[in-house]
Parts: sequence; structure tokens; C-alpha cells
Amino acid sequence: MPGTEQPSYDQGTLRRRFSLIFTGLFFILIISFILDIFLGSVNIKPSEIIKTIFAGTDDVTRRILFQFRLPKAITALLVGIALSTSGLQMQTLFRNPMAGPYVLGLSSGASLGVAFVIMGFSSNMSPDAIKGIGNWAIAVSSWIGAGLVMLLIMIISSKVKNILTVLILGIMLSSGISAIVSIMQYFSNETMLKTYIVWTMGSLGNLTSSQLNVLVLSVMAGIFLCFFSVKMLNALVIGEEYSRSIGLNIRLSRIVIISGTSLLAGTVTAFCGPIGFIGVAVPHLARMVFKTSDHKILIPASILTGGIVMLVSDIISQMPGSDNVLPINSITSLIGIPVVIWVLIRDQKRRDIF
Repeated sequence: MPGTEQPSYDQGTLRRRFSLIFTGLFFILIISFILDIFLGSVNIKPSEIIKTIFAGTDDVTRRILFQFRLPKAITALLVGIALSTSGLQMQTLFRNPMAGPYVLGLSSGASLGVAFVIMGFSSNMSPDAIKGIGNWAIAVSSWIGAGLVMLLIMIISSKVKNILTVLILGIMLSSGISAIVSIMQYFSNETMLKTYIVWTMGSLGNLTSSQLNVLVLSVMAGIFLCFFSVKMLNALVIGEEYSRSIGLNIRLSRIVIISGTSLLAGTVTAFCGPIGFIGVAVPHLARMVFKTSDHKILIPASILTGGIVMLVSDIISQMPGSDNVLPINSITSLIGIPVVIWVLIRDQKRRDIF
């Protein structure tokens, strides 16, 4: 993959270089996480936050800290990890630098699954009954929707080799799914429609403790599958013919990668709404920093970089010191779009990237 070749370092120098970068990214991640807790639309002195954490004297500050800021920071971290690693897997599986949960319609498929749960039962069930189904129903429906779209895109990409054509078809598929959702909205009752529209706005701060627990477990399972597929991903980078020649089971590899990707992107979409550009941009940032195509390095690199980007996006969206809060999608788009433009310009010069 052009642009990801390792410099001609010896193995010892390369390991030290990677260790130094990983250490730097880890500290930036920790600092970003702390800043996300300390900064917000409500101006609280750092000394008060520290005092509240260790002494627990101010009930108002404690409520803001532990019921809003800390869960939101954890959510931002998990969202960044999930979207960046799912995007990395999709780019490798499809051999497409523009592949990502949002671009290829994976988020739209997850949204359709959620729409069926929220609005599909609206004529027969009350909102309280929908909530009674549990958070896992929302998550599972989102996984199924994302997985089905992933399979459909895979079938399309096996027939159409042109990258731009696959991207256009992915956009058209997203539009088709949006049309289906619009029809469901038209026939949905007012209460269910409002519930779904609020969900589509996307948010990192609206998760309940039970939803956050589901998100944590799902992301952990998805990351496990991601690390489990390292050898598969490294083989697929070179090509399917090579993968078959070394005895890789292509069908099993696709199932594992699709399962992990659908689990990660589907869960995030289920609880936080569609969040764009993180899945496309962050893997390229990781490749640019580490200059390697080895997924043993790229997966943890994407985890750290994705967490940092999402935490920084959350800090910016809160507009510290102001009562206004910007939509998180606006911030991720402003960060991700320049990276996408850079990739497109680079690929124009290197048409043999895949």
C-alpha cells in the first residue's frame, strides 16, 4: 500500500521508534481524556473538580462530573476506538482507501435496524414497551442492519473493481436506505417519530449507565475480534491470491472481519447515532504516523489515534466557557474532510494504491 512503506530502519531502531510514538500517543490520550472531564459548557475550577473527586463535598459538581462529563468522556473514547478500527478493517477488506462505516453505508444499515425497532412496532406498542425490550434489542438490530449492508457491499465490490464506482454505489445504497426510513417515518406515530429523530441527531452525552455497559462490552468484543484477525488482515493487504497460497481461509476471514466491524460500527450507531468521517480518516492518520501496513501496529495505532481525535472533537464541540454545544458530527467532519481530500489527491498521483 503506497504511503505506508516502512523506512529502511533495522528492527531494533524500528521497535524503539514505534515504542516512542505509542508512548507519546498514550500520554496525549490521557491528557485529552482529563481535559474532556475538566472542560465543559459549565465553568468549574480545576481545584473544585479535584476536590470533588477526592473529597466529594460539592453535590452539584459531583453530579456534573460523574453523571455527565465522565460517562461522556468514556463514550467519546469508545466511539473513537470503535469507528477507527472498524474503518481500518473495511479499508483492508475492500482494498479501498475511502471505505468506512459512514461512507459505504454501514451506519445507514445500522440506522435502518434501529428504525425497525423504534418505529416498526409503533402501531402495536407504546414507547414504554419499546424501552422495555432492552438496550440489547437496539444493539442487535443495529448489528444486523450493519452486517447486511456490509455483505451487500462486499458482493458489489467482488463484481465491480473500480474504487470510485464502489463508493458511488455505497452512497446510492445509503440513499435507498434513507428512503426506506423516510417511508417508515411517514407511517409512524408522532411519539415514535420524535424518539427516532432525536436519536438521529447523535450525541455522546445521552447514554444511560446500562447503555454505556452494553457499549463497553460490545466494543471490547469487537476489538478482540479485530486483534484476532491481525494475520488475516495482513494477508489480505497483499491480495486474495497470496492469501490463498499461504492457506488462509478467505470465507472464514471475511466472516470474522465482517462480524467485528458490524459489532463495532453498529453498536456506536445504535447508541450515539451516525457519526461521520472518523472511520475513514483515522486509519490514514495512523498509517501516516507509523508508515507501516502491519496491522499488529496499525490496530493499536488506530485505537489510540481514534480515541484522541474523538476526545478532542468532544472538547471542541462543548465550546468550553460557553453555554452552546456544537453537533459532534460537525466537528468530526471538519477534522475528517481534509484527511479525505488529502487521500484523494495522493491517490490521483498513485493510481496503483490497491
